[in-house]
Amino acid sequence: MIYDDQPNEEQILPLVAPLPGAARSARDDGNVSRRKALKVLGAVPAAAMLGVPQQQTPPQQQKPLTPAVTSQVPTPPAPAEKTGQAKQRFFNVHEWATVSMLADYIIPRDEHSGSATDAKVPEYMDYLLSEADANVNTQIQMRGGLGWLDNECRRRFQKTFINASDAQRREVLDDIAYPGRAKPEMSYGVSFFNRFRDMTASGFYSSMIGWKDLQYIGNVANPRYDGCPPAALAKLGVSYDLMQTRIAPEAK
Repeated sequence: MIYDDQPNEEQILPLVAPLPGAARSARDDGNVSRRKALKVLGAVPAAAMLGVPQQQTPPQQQKPLTPAVTSQVPTPPAPAEKTGQAKQRFFNVHEWATVSMLADYIIPRDEHSGSATDAKVPEYMDYLLSEADANVNTQIQMRGGLGWLDNECRRRFQKTFINASDAQRREVLDDIAYPGRAKPEMSYGVSFFNRFRDMTASGFYSSMIGWKDLQYIGNVANPRYDGCPPAALAKLGVSYDLMQTRIAPEAK
């Protein structure tokens, strides 16, 4: 889900999860998967994300979605006071519900890892946006984008994003997920969705769930070193016996 200014239509990847039963991974067909593309985006430093305008609509938490294996769709989260979670510092209740739902459309749970909400991506966003040194423009654009998403759903369906049906939400998201073919009047929504998607990827792939999805193990100490493998020594035409004749002559 990475786009150039003039994207090649054949290279465009879906920015929201496919409908239940649809093939959603390229692990089996040889193409680049949506999750693989997000991994690239997730490598972008979080600090850079804060400096870029973002726009969003009120969020909701939901049960993570597994489009390829279930008909379940993202649903609003339970209120924080009922789940024991700490209250959000930046998002209001409606925004929190929308952010959570939208994040799980971008990275749903699949057979390999959890969803964006499993990885606490909404909490990640709330933390960054509530910091004392958070970019004010980014805060405004986030709320503005969330407002735009709700207003677009009201204009089409007389419902907010979280109250619309799964098909209705996807209809709106399809119109802003592909910059190369989006209508000019959708430009604000396109800008918001691209930035929200980037922040979702950044939060997901900096979490433990994301690390495991990448199979990243970090720096691991090697308790023993057995030297260069014999096959490599043979290819280079060298040996440890030869090296012993050239090192520490005083030992002779």
